[in-house]
Amino acid sequence: MNQEQNHSFREKPQPPATPTVARVATEFAADRFFDYAVPPELAGRIRIGQQVRAEFGNRIVEAYVVELPQTAEPAANAPAESDLFGEIPSAAKRRLKPILEIVDDTPFLSRPLLELARWMADYTCSPFEIVLRNILPSVIRRHEVREKELFFVTPKPGDFELTKRQNELLENLRRVDGGWLHLLAKEFSCSPGTLRKLEERGAVKIEKKNLRRNPMANRRILPTRPKPLMAEQETALRQIIELLDTEGKKLPLLLFGVTGSGKTEVYLQAIAHALERGKGAIVLVPEIALTPQTVHRFASRFGTKVAVLHSALGDGERYDEWHRIRTGEASVVVGPRSAVFAPVRDLGLIVVDEEHEPSYKQDETPHYHARDIAVMRAHLEKCAVVLGSATPSMESWNNVNCGKYRLATMAARVENRPMPAVQIVDMRLETARAGHAQIFSESLLDALRLRLERGEQSILFLNRRGYSRSLVCPSCGYTATCEACALAYTYHQADSCLRCHICGDWKPLPERCPECGDPAFKYQGVGTQRVELLLKKCFPQARVLRMDADVTSRKHSHDEILSVFRSGQADILIGTQMIAKGLDFPNVTLVGVLSADTSLQMPDFRAAERTYQLLAQVSGRAGRAELPGEVYIQTYLPDHPAIRAAASDSGFAAFADRELAERRQGNYPPFSHLVCLTFKGTAEDAVRIAAEKFAEAMRGEKTAFPKLRVSAACPAPLAKAKGFFRYQLLLFAPAAGQAVRPLREVCRNFALPTGVTMSIDVDAVNIC
Repeated sequence: MNQEQNHSFREKPQPPATPTVARVATEFAADRFFDYAVPPELAGRIRIGQQVRAEFGNRIVEAYVVELPQTAEPAANAPAESDLFGEIPSAAKRRLKPILEIVDDTPFLSRPLLELARWMADYTCSPFEIVLRNILPSVIRRHEVREKELFFVTPKPGDFELTKRQNELLENLRRVDGGWLHLLAKEFSCSPGTLRKLEERGAVKIEKKNLRRNPMANRRILPTRPKPLMAEQETALRQIIELLDTEGKKLPLLLFGVTGSGKTEVYLQAIAHALERGKGAIVLVPEIALTPQTVHRFASRFGTKVAVLHSALGDGERYDEWHRIRTGEASVVVGPRSAVFAPVRDLGLIVVDEEHEPSYKQDETPHYHARDIAVMRAHLEKCAVVLGSATPSMESWNNVNCGKYRLATMAARVENRPMPAVQIVDMRLETARAGHAQIFSESLLDALRLRLERGEQSILFLNRRGYSRSLVCPSCGYTATCEACALAYTYHQADSCLRCHICGDWKPLPERCPECGDPAFKYQGVGTQRVELLLKKCFPQARVLRMDADVTSRKHSHDEILSVFRSGQADILIGTQMIAKGLDFPNVTLVGVLSADTSLQMPDFRAAERTYQLLAQVSGRAGRAELPGEVYIQTYLPDHPAIRAAASDSGFAAFADRELAERRQGNYPPFSHLVCLTFKGTAEDAVRIAAEKFAEAMRGEKTAFPKLRVSAACPAPLAKAKGFFRYQLLLFAPAAGQAVRPLREVCRNFALPTGVTMSIDVDAVNIC
């Protein structure tokens, strides 16, 4: 999102001292608010942001108070209805139904979060209710989980008439300062009844207490102290503190620091300053894989003030962490994309680490970008926002060039450690030398062998999981293809099956070609499973770990794999993009990129940018401590500008200048806003006709919006997925509103045929 628009928010009338009307949002209406009467017994308690219960049709539903207007039109048997951004329609003149109950006196949604939800619904063309579901976790909305209450045993001082065994138990209880009844009974090899007899003698107190379901309960976290900063770190920290201490408008700050420059320590000391001022903070990371390491660093510095929010938490853990944040018990929140909505009290700072990462963009409605939500939330909360990256997005870099963002630069690594030496390996020469395609170049194998001899660690990066990209018959050319997605299956040797990475469908490996009967199948392409197998053949003595989506589906699996590698119990880590950024292993001195060309082959104008970012980030995993690092980039396109830039010490500035010049010439983002409309259905003709008619309707809006550019409706790059045919339509406009406003107008008057759906992605990041 370019910060080109001055977003204004409609001023709300001040509610009366005793409100008589509450305007609420339910989870079931289609972009509508409803007015309910506030009974006298609730008038003194009702507040904006609270969850309430009310009758909606013939059922009782939870709703959220979004306004307390002065008056509402009198009505009859149903709540009065109002447009999301408008007043109550005159047609809805019925007597208001009453609010039945206030679920919790403490609001679930602060006023800034409600304003953020309104803006987000408008900007992303999404129903307000869907936005609320993203802001509030389902475990919070639906009350399916409660506090976990257990009995806690507290020893009392004094002397008591006890048996010898009871005296031993009491001494042990005093030694450990009490604890949970069921755990103490297990630890002391006694029954809960035995401990309750101590209560009868007055020696202990047993009472119910809430047990926090702590995501970090089994981790050993040692406290750390602030580290000395280098000059560039000091300068960056001063700029952030200046933002924190400034009243009024605060420009976002882009912290452009090379890999290993100590951005995390700057974040930590900036958050410490925010906490000293009584403010809270949110730290966003792009991958769940990075969350455990980041949480550990922040918990080491701030202890129990840190809460973690991410999708791998259990319902109980998520419930407890969210309420710790809401009550102010936790004031520092760490997590991926959805943590941007955490109900932090007195928010002072939002940090978006690796701000360039596409995983910050949600791929379902609402298609929000966490970086843009962070910038807007900071605007509404009047707090500071820091976007950190060694390879900034073109949008953020352009905002710096335009003066919309401030810039802090850290061009040197901590303690002036050298950047890793990068070598580009031309795989065309390797193929010619061997007579066939190679997975490992000779130079990379030699470098791996040297690290094994030295006891140093290596990382191999390949952004494709599985054993082989596809299974092909060499006789007739048949390729095993998923019927639901019209894409080749990926062969997974671990469970000897073919899997579709789009819909998840799988089938057993056929014994012979279904078309011609030839049993001699050929595997094409390479995945992480195959790399792991071949690497073990090359280096039987090496301890090899693999980290990709196939081995990280279990809870805590990310943390377990990284902990094993960090402790030195493995020599080589093979992985996909989840190992490419944010990880810090002091003993890693070698990084090998096995196929640098993969992302360049994507049909996307951002292909070069993403390739450069990925290569620069994964290269930065090498040489982060005293030992120097080395990187080998294997490629069939050694002269491509993105690959050359990733191998250069000062590659980003030159690459960004070139990339922005090309984007400006083609009028691509960040010099325009891109809206991607995707039409889906099981009947291809119906989908195509709907997309073409919608495109025609959008072109009819060009009279009022002459700068709007509408593409032709055509099959999406992924033309079929999960059994649905997919067509796309792209809109380009210099400002988001010049695409969103005509789009809303067309949507009001356009009826999609039965069986066809349309999704709207404003500021689209992925167009496949």
